[in-house]
Amino acid sequence: MTLGFYENFPLRIHWIEKFTSNLPARQLQQKLIQIFYEINKKELSFEEVTNPTIPDCKVIFEFGLADSECFSYIDNEEEKEAIDLIGKELLHTIDFFCGIRYYKGKTEKKVPLKFDYYLLRTIYDKGTFEVNIHHERGPRYISPQDLTQLIFKEINENSTKKVLKKIKT
Repeated sequence: MTLGFYENFPLRIHWIEKFTSNLPARQLQQKLIQIFYEINKKELSFEEVTNPTIPDCKVIFEFGLADSECFSYIDNEEEKEAIDLIGKELLHTIDFFCGIRYYKGKTEKKVPLKFDYYLLRTIYDKGTFEVNIHHERGPRYISPQDLTQLIFKEINENSTKKVLKKIKT
């Protein structure tokens, strides 16, 4: 088993975004794990993530961390284990699963809609951070670009100063 690496990561990438980072790779990796753990506990409105294509829609993210052939939901235990591992061993890449569930309507009468499933490969190099996204299936209510923007925004908002800057390509 190799925590953080998914052996069957697809070759076809639907979106790539590169950033410069002023954080050491180890700290950036730990921050990303913490952010995914925090997002896993939230129900967001569509407007909090992107321009809504569906009115009155709630969005729930489910991030998982790769472990060779599968992914483990990032809960409290998984977060601590991953942060401890990264503290001992710097990883060049970390793979994640992202399931995005959509619900239309009010809380008591929520109607589930089709879900999106993404695979993310994050690559760390000195001073740079790259996100590769593969859309596995679903309606793409939230695009790969929107997902990358959410990660970018969350990392910068959960830091004392701006950590990531997009690299213009």
